[in-house]
Amino acid sequence: MALEQQLRVPGPTPLPERVVRSQSRPMINHRGPEFAALMAEVCSGIQEVLRTRNDVLLFPSSGTGGLEAAVANMLSPGEKALFCSIGSFGDRWADIATAYGVDVVRLKMPEGEAIDPEDVERLLAENPTIEKVFVTHNETSTGVTNDMPPIAAVVKGRGKLIAVDSVSGASCLPLDTDGLGLDVVVTGSQKGWMAPPGLAMIAVSKDAYAAAERAKLPRWYFDFAREKKFQERNQTYTTPPVSVMYAVQEGLHMILEEGVENVWARHALVGSMIRGGVEAAGLRLFAAKPYRSNTVTPIHNPAGTPEELSKLLTLLRTKHGLVLAGGQGDLKGKIFRIGHLGAVDIGDVFVILAYLELALSEMGLLSRVGLMVPAAQAIAREGVASAEPAGVH
Repeated sequence: MALEQQLRVPGPTPLPERVVRSQSRPMINHRGPEFAALMAEVCSGIQEVLRTRNDVLLFPSSGTGGLEAAVANMLSPGEKALFCSIGSFGDRWADIATAYGVDVVRLKMPEGEAIDPEDVERLLAENPTIEKVFVTHNETSTGVTNDMPPIAAVVKGRGKLIAVDSVSGASCLPLDTDGLGLDVVVTGSQKGWMAPPGLAMIAVSKDAYAAAERAKLPRWYFDFAREKKFQERNQTYTTPPVSVMYAVQEGLHMILEEGVENVWARHALVGSMIRGGVEAAGLRLFAAKPYRSNTVTPIHNPAGTPEELSKLLTLLRTKHGLVLAGGQGDLKGKIFRIGHLGAVDIGDVFVILAYLELALSEMGLLSRVGLMVPAAQAIAREGVASAEPAGVH
C-alpha cells in the first residue's frame, strides 16, 4: 500500500476533499448559460477576496503566464520600467520584461530581505521617465512578504501605475487592491485558492486598461482588451479550464464561509506556529524579521551539505509522507522550505513539526526531541494576537 503523502510545498497546495469532489462535475458548454453563471460567480468571488471592483480577467495558464500578460499589456519596446525583486520569481518577472525589449531597472534586494520603500522613491526620482512599477507581494523562494501599503503609497504618490505579483499571497495575506490603488494584481489558482494549477486570475484597473491601449508590446493570447470583450458576456476568448474553475468556485465557497479576515488570521497563526516550532529546536530561519511570510517558511540547511539536505527531504517523503521543498537557484542546497498556505490548520502544523523533528533526530541532527510541537502549542494558545499578519500596520 502506497504511503499517503502530505504535500507541504509552497504550491501546488493540498486540495480539500470538497474541492476534489467539485471537479467531478460533468463538462459544460463554455459558450452556454451554465458556464456564464460559473464564470460570473468565480469572478465576483475573487473580487470580494481581493477587495476590488476592478475586472478580474481569467487566462488558462500558470501564474507565470499572468506575469507575462502584465508585461505584454502594460509596456512598450524600449520603455523604462522598475521591477522590484526579492527572490527568484521577482527576477523571473524582470527577465520576462527584458525578453520583450523593455528597459528594465532592477531593484534587487539581498535574499531574505524585503523592499525598502525609500529605495523605490529614490529610483523613481532618479528615473523620471518610469511610469510603471512591478512588485512581488509574497516571494516563495525566500519566504518574504513585502509590506505593500508604504510601497504602493510611494508609487501612487508619484502618479505611477503599479502591478503586483500576488500569486502566492492573494487570499492568504492581507491585500486591499482598491484601497492601495493597485492597477494590476496577478494571482494563480494553485496557491491560496486551493485549486489545481491552470488558471491565472488578473485584476485590472481602468488606468491599466488605458495604459494597455497605449502600450506597443506584441500580445495575442494574453490580450487584456480582447479578453475583456468576451468576459463582458461571461465567456473567455480561448477554451477555459472548466474543471479548474469548478475547483476555484468551491475554494471560494470555503474562503467566504470562513471569512476573508479569518483566513488571513489563520495563516498568520499557522505561520507563527511553524516559525516558533522550528526555532525551538535550534533551526535557523532564513527570512529577515519582520517580513517573514505567513505562507512559506524557509529554513537554513541543518544538515551541513546539500547532499545531506537531500537525504533529509527524501527521508521525510519516503518514510514519513511529508513533502517539503528545497531551495531554488542560488539557494539550492542551502535552505529547505515548508509551505503552509491554502488548506492548512493548527492540526496540520503539529503533524508537519512532529515528522520534521523525527526525521532530524533519525539523521542525528538534533540532540533533543519534543521541543517543536510544545512551542507551537504555546503560540496557538496565545492566539492570533501574537501573530499579526505581515503588511498590516
